[in-house]
Amino acid sequence: MQNIAFVVAPDFQVMSFAALSVFEVANTQSAEPHYNVRVLSETGGSVRSSIGMPIETEPFDDRVYDTVIFGGAAGPVRTTPALLDFARDAMKTSRRVASICTGAFVLADAGILDGRRATTHWGMARDLQTRFPKVKLDDDRIFVVDGQVWTSAGASAGIDLALGMVENDLGADVARMVAKNLVVYHRRAGGQSQYSALLELDPKSDRIQSALSYAKQNLKNGLSVEQLAEVAHLSPRQFSRTFRAETGQSPAKAVENLRVEAARLMMEGGRHSIDVVANETGFADRGRMRRAFLRAFGQPPQAIRRTGRADV
Repeated sequence: MQNIAFVVAPDFQVMSFAALSVFEVANTQSAEPHYNVRVLSETGGSVRSSIGMPIETEPFDDRVYDTVIFGGAAGPVRTTPALLDFARDAMKTSRRVASICTGAFVLADAGILDGRRATTHWGMARDLQTRFPKVKLDDDRIFVVDGQVWTSAGASAGIDLALGMVENDLGADVARMVAKNLVVYHRRAGGQSQYSALLELDPKSDRIQSALSYAKQNLKNGLSVEQLAEVAHLSPRQFSRTFRAETGQSPAKAVENLRVEAARLMMEGGRHSIDVVANETGFADRGRMRRAFLRAFGQPPQAIRRTGRADV
């Protein structure tokens, strides 16, 4: 049986614990229980979460854990000498050391992420990179695996990280059953983006929301301003003016971002040729898609595909 230590500090986020449900359900989906999870803190006893809910913990000890996971907080996790020593010891004795969300600040402060690829919540990425410039931060990943070190983005991405661990330990079939039991995707590949083009646009009116929903469902089509204006029941001129006022982008730029996002997901899946992806997402040809990828990511589609395959 694998011992897993889940480490919390004061003001931890309860959502981080969602990852532990993956190991709990995995125990019921395999022939016999595989994981023994313990919740630890520096001194043990009751530790309060960021929402005020306390949880009972065990103090740090000399037990050897197969996997040590540092949970996140609403902001950077406040480190102490004992917490950093525990993290460094885990690197010497554990098969895997991981962080969820801002738990990455613990690993970075302990020097564990120096020279390693890592991720954290996009909202904390700049702070992490500024404070720890030796980290090879990739703030557009769901989770990153670099050797024995695993890091995830926001707290919900900890579920994807834990599913990745279960797949690594028990195989894809068990991981798939766990995900199905939890009613989540089998697992988002680590290379998937943290961002959503639709969420970033955040339109305020139903008319512009309807136009964007129509665009997302019909990316393969031409999607002219006239078409989108008709869906929004506005004149083309009024639609363009309202769209820019609500989203900060022109309709053409927003459609390109939606196409890039859809194409990126197809590329990371790796099941289709570049020509097919370009056609299915409305770019018409690979040259136009390549230019859009370079504008959005600074990388061509082939590089995105290689990164996605490496993370999987």
